[in-house]
Amino acid sequence: MKIVIFGLTVTSSWGNGHATIWRGLLRALIRRGHTIVFFERDVPYYAAHRDLHEIPGGTLQLYRDWDEVRPAAERHLADADVAMVTSYCPDGIAASDLVLNSPAALRTFYDLDTPVTLSQLRAGRTLAYIGPRGLQDFDLVFSYTGGRALDALRDELGARNVAPLYGSVDPDVHKPVPPMDDFRADLSYLGTYAEDRQQALERLFIEPARQLPHLRFLIGGAQYPQDFPWTPNIHFVWHIPPPMHPAFYCSSRLTLNVTRGAMAEMGYCPSGRLFEAAACGVPVLSDWWERLDEFFTPDEEILVAHSAADSVRALQRSDEELKQIAGAARERALSQHTAEHRASEFEAAVERVPYVTMKLI
Repeated sequence: MKIVIFGLTVTSSWGNGHATIWRGLLRALIRRGHTIVFFERDVPYYAAHRDLHEIPGGTLQLYRDWDEVRPAAERHLADADVAMVTSYCPDGIAASDLVLNSPAALRTFYDLDTPVTLSQLRAGRTLAYIGPRGLQDFDLVFSYTGGRALDALRDELGARNVAPLYGSVDPDVHKPVPPMDDFRADLSYLGTYAEDRQQALERLFIEPARQLPHLRFLIGGAQYPQDFPWTPNIHFVWHIPPPMHPAFYCSSRLTLNVTRGAMAEMGYCPSGRLFEAAACGVPVLSDWWERLDEFFTPDEEILVAHSAADSVRALQRSDEELKQIAGAARERALSQHTAEHRASEFEAAVERVPYVTMKLI
């Protein structure tokens, strides 16, 4: 299939964890014989922190102005099998209008932040990537979040066909590597600062750091405010580029996953960080959300923390226990959660839309 995508950014992972997931998924789709064209607005913020300059085997179309790139978009859509607009696409409404009026066989939308989208709309806010008709005109709507989020996309935004397309890991990128001294930690956390993660981060990371001053805690990320409640044993590394993620994880005795508030409330929301760390063979400690146990089995493949005391107990586990949990998680990630698995699930979802399958044939 020829798949044309209008998204936020695949070229910069700066404050944008989805870029890593996109890269793995696109590589998997290209390996499976599909043609990829990705349209990305060339904005200064991401241009200044660009860590990908081409999509190997695919086409990256950077543009400054929508009217300027529209003719190229029309040409690619003319013979597209699948056209996709994503959440946070800066020209999402214009791109949606173009896609929905194009001859593309399948018109799709992919919300990589469904709970955030829904919470914004429920608060009466206008979104730059969803117009007044919602999602009712798309043939298929993908969601990074499953469960109740899929029902809400139908009930509140009019989506006719919905399917989850969760995060994943590229095992060619995320795998066990030697640790690095700069990243050594008893407990690490990799993530961009987000206000709706802060309460959980204080409970599961900062308070344990206060209680265990003899241990080393490490945060890797960007956009952390000056008034962040640092402690003497919490160290910080400014923005870890994707090629360094494995070394970051593998230098930790244990790494923490914290979910954004709106996503945790809806459940079925595995962060790409879960799969990345697991594939690197590193034990993961995570906050709880509904159906986490469908992705990793608690106490066997992942540790779950509801409180600071849970984090402390996890850190007090023996090296042998943590090694066993990490090994089981890596096996689960490689058997069920790779980009190749998601590419296959994408294909299956497309094939489940009957009249579209007839067009593709």
